[in-house]
This record gives sequence, structure tokens and C-alpha cells, in this order.
Amino acid sequence: MTATQYEKTAAYSRFPRSSAYDLDWMMDQAMGPNPLWLVEFLSEALQLESGMRVLDLGCGRAATSIFLAKEFGVEVWAADLWIDAESNAERIQQAGLSDRIHPVHAEAHSLPFEEEFFDAVVSIDAYHYFATSETYIGYLAKFVKRGGSIGFVVPGLVNEFEDDPPEHLRPFWYWDFWTFHSPQWWRRHLERSGKVDVETADMLPDGWRYWLEWNRLYAELKHAPDEEGRMLEIDAGRNLGFTRCVAKRVESAEQERWLTFSPG
Repeated sequence: MTATQYEKTAAYSRFPRSSAYDLDWMMDQAMGPNPLWLVEFLSEALQLESGMRVLDLGCGRAATSIFLAKEFGVEVWAADLWIDAESNAERIQQAGLSDRIHPVHAEAHSLPFEEEFFDAVVSIDAYHYFATSETYIGYLAKFVKRGGSIGFVVPGLVNEFEDDPPEHLRPFWYWDFWTFHSPQWWRRHLERSGKVDVETADMLPDGWRYWLEWNRLYAELKHAPDEEGRMLEIDAGRNLGFTRCVAKRVESAEQERWLTFSPG
């Protein structure tokens, strides 16, 4: 597949905002599935308005932060542990958005922000790495204003596995894939805290196809191996895809069922 062929793919028409961005630039910023496609999918369920303060948690190389600032006019704090703030600052400056995006080097369990500072938190292809603890949502929610939103898109499962993954997935299954969960799992995980009400918990229709399209395109243009693509092709959507969740912090402390715990 070539860059010209990309314009004829299903993903190109499915994600019109993302398709306006340079393909080579998207590939240079990606650290997995195309982050612009996923943040565009999230934005379809998460209300974003110009001037809002948004935390982009686990922003990677800040492509999603740039997208959010450009497309919705929000002010973004681009926080990541693996990518240093200085290199993200260079990318942000090149995009002409230094006045609206603030790169931060931060660990998700030790965030350097005031309580109720943000109108929304977004996280793309990262939340599952640090937020499966029962107590994490209580920690994160305190940084969001009452009634503010927390939204994420992550690799997920159609349904939870009762035990081991299906036989056809076992050759590809890494230990950290156990952080992949279904929309139903995430809904229960978030809502039983009493800190948030989940408004959306679903999967990207045909998400596995877009994921596979991206892997094939990346492998061809970057001459990279594609074991993950083989896994997606064999599974054919029976189990794997992208889970989306959007939750709102409850409006009052009286609605919460217990006190916030700090994650250990």
C-alpha cells in the first residue's frame, strides 16, 4: 500500500479530520495504532469546546495533543512518562501551538496538577497501562471539575476471556495484553468507584479492520515487521478491537459512595 492508496482506504473516509494530516507525520508520531484515528473516534462521544482545559494523559509524541488543540481550540496539557517534555515541546512548536499546548513529563500516579484543574481528561492507547487498579479512577477524578469528562480509547476485547485466550491468539499473546478489556468490564470498573457515571462504553465498529489497515500501511512504508497484523488478520474481529469509554465526574460529593483513595 502507498500513500496514494491510503486515500482510498476505509479509514481515510471514516476519519475525515485525521485524513487532513500528513501521512508521514502521523507515522513518525505513532507509537502503535494511529492515535489520530482513535482520538477522532473519542471526540465523537466527548464534548469538547474552545477554551476548555484538557489533560492528554499518556500523550506519547503529542500528536493527539496537537490534534485536540487544532481541531477543537482547547488548551492541552500533554503529559507522558516515556517521552520527554523537551522533545514534545519541539514538535508542538513546529505545529505553531506552543501557546495552547503545555508539555509535561509526568507519571500517571503522581500528577503535578491542582485538584479540579481540568474540564476533561483524554487518554489514547495508554489508559490500560496504568488505570486497571481499582483505586486509580478515584485518584484521577479529583483533577477534573465536577461534571467534567474522562474519556479514553484503548485496545480491547469484544468479551472477556474466561481463562486463557483462544487457541488462535496464543502464539501472539504477550503478558501485557491482559490489560485489554471489554466495554462492559470498563463500565463496571469505573462506575463501582462511585466517582464517575459512565455515559459511553462501546467499541469502534470494524475497529480491527482499521487497526490492520494501519499496521499494513506502516509495515509497507516503514519496512517494519508486522506480527500484530497477522494476529488481527487471524482473529478477524472475533475478539480484538478498540474500546471507548466516556465518563463524567459526579456532580457532588454526596453522590460519591466512599472517599477517594490514592493509588499504591
